[in-house]
Amino acid sequence: MLAPLGTALAAGAAVAFVGAVDPNEPGHYPTCPFLMLTGLYCPGCGGLRTVYALVHGDPVTALGLNPFVVLVIPVLVALWGRWTLRAWSGGESGGVPAGKSMRPAYVWLLLALMVVFWIARNLPFGEFLAP
Repeated sequence: MLAPLGTALAAGAAVAFVGAVDPNEPGHYPTCPFLMLTGLYCPGCGGLRTVYALVHGDPVTALGLNPFVVLVIPVLVALWGRWTLRAWSGGESGGVPAGKSMRPAYVWLLLALMVVFWIARNLPFGEFLAP
């Protein structure tokens, strides 16, 4: 149980920090290296501001900044919950063996969706996906 609880503590501390230190204020966080080098948005660009908006109860702004992050957060929470249950019980969870967190097909699907989002937000028709 130490690993899932430690992960929850680290994630909670990171979210609390982002909620307390406004990423909309210049100088608090470094610029995205990918954006700085290429001028293009990565899949995570706007993610800190998205988390900040969610912490402050503004899901509409969060969706406007990075809808991919907003949609992935519940997936990560569900995976963490399954991991915690598996650690607690010491066995399988949802038909997934104890050594794996997700079926490989779901990992590939998530990666494919991330790449599609990454490309789309940098094309003229996907301008609305830019942070």
